[in-house]
Amino acid sequence: MAEVTVTPPSSLADRPVEVLVRGLAPSQMVTLRATLKDEQGELFQSRAFFRADEAGEVAPGHHPALGGSYSGVWPMGIFWFLQPDTPFRRLIKRDVAGSPFLVLLEVFDGISLVTGPWDKPLASREVERWYVAPGVQRVPVREGRVRGALFLPP
Repeated sequence: MAEVTVTPPSSLADRPVEVLVRGLAPSQMVTLRATLKDEQGELFQSRAFFRADEAGEVAPGHHPALGGSYSGVWPMGIFWFLQPDTPFRRLIKRDVAGSPFLVLLEVFDGISLVTGPWDKPLASREVERWYVAPGVQRVPVREGRVRGALFLPP
């Protein structure tokens, strides 16, 4: 039975995580897909095609993606190459301190260019990507024409 692990499962958005898919057949072709809904409900996706190694594992940090949203060895590629379903939309996080982006990682058998509700993943895992560390204080800045926020560590 396939399994997706992400270490750590909750982290800051600028910190790398390690993604590992286990329980596949040796040399099995799979699609790793990431999906994220932003605060306006816009869907962002990326996908990469991999061939499992002889142990039945896929590690994007060590195994090259054979196509999809990117190719080659990109440890964080599945996160970096997220694209909007609606052209020209941008991924923006307004509530940086209150909630994380939730990224769903799913593994599908074979090369899957388009997935629908009828496609069942072999395995999935939800990952939290935070923009502010715990204990950080946000102070609004309004001085003359300057507007912004100052983030102070604990």
